[in-house]
Formats: sequence, C-alpha cells, structure tokens
Amino acid sequence: MAKYDAPTDFINFLNASPTAFHAVDESKRLLINAGYVQVSEREDWKLEVGKRYFFTRNYSTIVAFAIGKKYVAGNGFYVVGAHTDSPCIKLKPVSKVTKSGYLEVGVQPYGGGLWHTWFDRDLTVAGRVILREQKDGCVAYSHQLVRVVEPIMRVPTLAIHLDRNVNSDGFKVNTQNHLLPVLATSVKSELNKVVAENGPAGSGDQTEGKKSNKGATTNNSKHHSVLLEIVANQLGCKPDDICDMELQACDTQPSVIGGAAKEFIFSGRLDNLCMSFCSLKALIDATSLESDLEDESGVRMVALFDHEEIGSNSAQGAGSPVMLDALSRITSTFNSDSKLLQKAIQKSFLVSADMAHALHPNYTDKHEENHQPKMHGGLVIKHNANQRYATNSITALLFREIASKHNLPVQDFVVRNDMPCGSTIGPILASGVGIRTVDVGAPQLSMHSIREMCAVDDIKHSYEHFKAFFQEISHLDSKITVDM
Repeated sequence: MAKYDAPTDFINFLNASPTAFHAVDESKRLLINAGYVQVSEREDWKLEVGKRYFFTRNYSTIVAFAIGKKYVAGNGFYVVGAHTDSPCIKLKPVSKVTKSGYLEVGVQPYGGGLWHTWFDRDLTVAGRVILREQKDGCVAYSHQLVRVVEPIMRVPTLAIHLDRNVNSDGFKVNTQNHLLPVLATSVKSELNKVVAENGPAGSGDQTEGKKSNKGATTNNSKHHSVLLEIVANQLGCKPDDICDMELQACDTQPSVIGGAAKEFIFSGRLDNLCMSFCSLKALIDATSLESDLEDESGVRMVALFDHEEIGSNSAQGAGSPVMLDALSRITSTFNSDSKLLQKAIQKSFLVSADMAHALHPNYTDKHEENHQPKMHGGLVIKHNANQRYATNSITALLFREIASKHNLPVQDFVVRNDMPCGSTIGPILASGVGIRTVDVGAPQLSMHSIREMCAVDDIKHSYEHFKAFFQEISHLDSKITVDM
C-alpha cells in the first residue's frame, strides 16, 4: 500500500483556503467525502455510537466527532483543537477611498500581522458575500463564498529616493495611512465606464447612497463599482444583488513545496491551517474503517475555531460555548443526567495545536539555550509557568508517550524569561471547560508574515502524531493512576 502523502494534500488544502470561511468549506468537503454527516445546532441531534458527525458555526468554525462503539454517556472526549483564522487585512464596511487620482480600498488590520510583508505583493480578495435572491416571488438571502483568482490590487512601497533613511531607521508602517491597496486609477476606471452609476470616480466619495428598485441602499456609495463588478462577475450575479460582504485581501502566490532539497513549504496561513489540516486529516483516517471505532469507548473530536488571532472572544471563538455545547449535547443525547457531563469532562483530554517558533539561524539569541525547536524535529510541546500555555507534567507525559510508541520526534519549548509569551486556545478552553490540556505545535519561521515557511517532514510528523493520539489516548489514559 502506498504511503500517505500528507504534504501534497496539505498544499491542496492551503490553496483552497484563502480565508477561514474557505478553510471550513474545504474541511466540510473532506468530512463529507469521508462519510461524516452534518448536524445543525438549530435542531435536535439523533446520534448513534459508531457514527461520525460534524457541525459548523458562522461557517468559520467547524467541529467534527466520531463516537466509539463502546461509548456510554459520561465517557471522555479526546480532542485536537486548532484555529482557522490568520492575520490579514480585511476590507472596511465602507472601503471606497479615492485619493490623488487613484481608487484605493479601505482596509483594517486583523490580528498581529507583520504588515510590512504585505507591501509589493500581488493581492486579490476573498471571503463571504450575502446575496439577495427571488424565490417563489419572495425575497431570500444566501451566503456565498467568493474568491477572485487574478491579482487586482497592490500596496506599493515608497521609493527609497523619497525615504532615504528607510534601511537605517527601519520600515515603519502606519496601518491607517500606508496599508491601503491600489485598485485602479480614476482615469482608466472612468474610460472603462465601470463607475458609470456613480459618475466620475473623483466625485465618488461625496455621492450619497442611491436607492435601487428594491428599496435598499446600493453598495456603490460604500465600495468602488469596479470592485463590486469583479465580485459579481465571479459569483455570476448582478452588483445590486450583493447585500453585504466580508472580504479580506489575499496573496495570489500559491502555496508550494520549495527549498533546494524540496524540504520546505512556502505559504501564507501556515499559522494555523497547518495544525487544522493535520488534525482533521488524522481524525478522518483514524475513523475511516468500520473497525477503527470498534474498541473506542470515548468520542474522537477535532474543533477548529475562528478568531484565535484576536483573542477568541466571539460567538464562534474558543472563548464561546462552542466546545462545551458540543460535549453537552453529545452526552445528553445518550443520557439526560446532567452530572454525567461533569464526569465526562474530567475524563477528557485536549491537544491545543498551534504553530510553534522554530529556531531562526539569523536570530539565535531570541531562543532559550535549552529550548530551541528545530525544523524536521517534530511537534513542539509548549510550556509556560504563568499558564500562557496549558501544558502540565501529566498532559506532556501522555503526549510524549504516544510519540515514543510510534518513534515520532518531539521537542520542548519555553520562551526566554526576558521576553513576553504568546498564548493559544489551550488556556482558554482549559479554564472555560475544565479539560486537561497539552499545548503543542509544529515549528515554523516567519510566523504572521504574508509568506511563512515550515518543514515538509513536520507535516508528516504532525499528522502521524495526531492520528496516533486518536488511536491510543483512551487506552493510554487508563494507565494514569493520578487523580487529575
């Protein structure tokens, strides 16, 4: 049997997922193809042991789970959690900006991105569009994903002749004034008659919103008509059918396997689509055969959340009730005794999977001497005494024992004492749900850049480690005699 080629499938996943919405859509496609059944949070659930399910929230968070054939209410949940969002620049609700003869797009930074890396890149837009439709004589609204493939805008840097000290003083980005992408010139736009509804492009900013024959304010006063035309053409609709949009700028350069020895992955959004893909694919492959769930007494689960990059405080973030709701509904489907959920949580285990900082060869002093994660070195177990990561000795032991049994490499990371430590969904879920947690991640460079890099080997290591976790954890956990 041919060995599974995780890196190639991961590249395909990345190229299909320019936004969190697209990542969830691609995850949904993979799950359905693997036999998972979608359930709705708005309806009652009818679940069976030995079956596989998933649900989405806001179409940017997705939770998938497979119920062991020996499961009874009160048994544990074995979860890998990750996130679907990445730092980016998102279009403002009113994105129409005209300055000095240029049509620009008003954007706002999302998360803690390395914003200087967004300059001089060939950019496009992708995201979610709400369309107004006529169905049976009545107005209805639908959610549609959109992705414009060709490059349509760019954030140009200032020439060095006009900024002589940029190399000595550093490139300082003012995200309000400097980060606006150029979409077109007013002259060319007018000649092409793509802003005819609004008159000359130069007067567009002062134009009041017009009323369409549907009685709603058109988007022409909020967004450049040329942008609306491009989006509408992509969707096969009219610009007036677009009620609202949640779009972000995206790099058009595809994700690739690169390096002289073809050992790296060059891509945006590795943080954290790498952990999202590896955990999802591991769950699918650990539950694909009828026999995979034969001796499983727990529930195997993957939870991919939106909004981690901005703190997880949203209806679909890890700080919301999504996780607790899922555990509660699954447990109560088999037994309505509310005390069983408390027992289940104490028997459960979460792997919080978020990318880790690999040692940078040009900045080795940024790492603690005894904690320097290397590429090709496998998943990194993250520790922090101040609970920025939720790992403890028991959870680290369980995760490390799985690696040992399957001859998988594993590393440890602690941030330097004189540097601040980032955080993950791990402490949020550990404190909000009460679930035992280990924080891990594959090592990468250029985190939060528009173009990041990680090692091909670590995609394989992560996938194999997560798959082994699903297959081994319920049996291994039974050997722990310490009261957690």
